[in-house]
Amino acid sequence: MSKYDGEEVLVFPRSLLDDLGAFQGLTTETEHYIPTLLDPSNNFFMDREAAEDDPGFKQIIPYSIFRFGNHYLHYVRGKSGGESRLHAQGSLGIGGHINPVDERSDPLGHATYIAGVAREIDEEIALPARPQQKIVALLNDDSNPVGRVHLGVVHLFELESMEAQAREDALSDLQFKSTEELQGPLYDLLESWSRFCVDALNKF
Repeated sequence: MSKYDGEEVLVFPRSLLDDLGAFQGLTTETEHYIPTLLDPSNNFFMDREAAEDDPGFKQIIPYSIFRFGNHYLHYVRGKSGGESRLHAQGSLGIGGHINPVDERSDPLGHATYIAGVAREIDEEIALPARPQQKIVALLNDDSNPVGRVHLGVVHLFELESMEAQAREDALSDLQFKSTEELQGPLYDLLESWSRFCVDALNKF
C-alpha cells in the first residue's frame, strides 16, 4: 500500500526545465517558464510515491506567501504534514501538489493549476477574504532530495489585515513575522525555499 494512498500529482519532465534554462535557487523570470510548464502537452499526473523518488520528473508546487505591510505569515511544519523530510522547519509557503481533482478544461493548463492553488489554500488556512495575488518567482533547489523532485511557483498575496488561522495541525505556530525577524533569528531555521524567498523579498 502506497504511503500516499495512491495520490497522483502533476509533474513535468526534468529535461523540460533544462531546455528552458535550469537554475538553482530563485528566478523572477516567470513568464519565460510558466506558459510552457503549465501547457498540458508538457505535463501529466503521476503516482506520487514514484514521483518522490524519480528526479527525472519535477512536481509542480504552488508556494503561496502572505504579506501584510512588512510582515509575512510564518509557520513551523508539524509532524502531520505530508512531507516528513521538512518537519520542524520554518516556512513562509502555503500550498501543495496539483491533483486530478483540480483538472479543468483549458488548453493552456492555467485553470487546472489555479484550481489547485485555491484548493490548497482553502484546506490549510482561513482568511477573512480572498486577497489579490500575483506569481512573482519560481523556486528550484537541486541540492537536496526533496528539492530535486519539486519546482515551486511563488504566489504573493497582499492582505488587508493580519487575520489568518490554520486549518491543519501541520501548520504549527502560525503567525506574522517581520522582515527583520525573517532575515535575522529565524533565517537559519527556514526550509531552503523560504530562505530563497526571504533573500528576494525586495524583488516581489
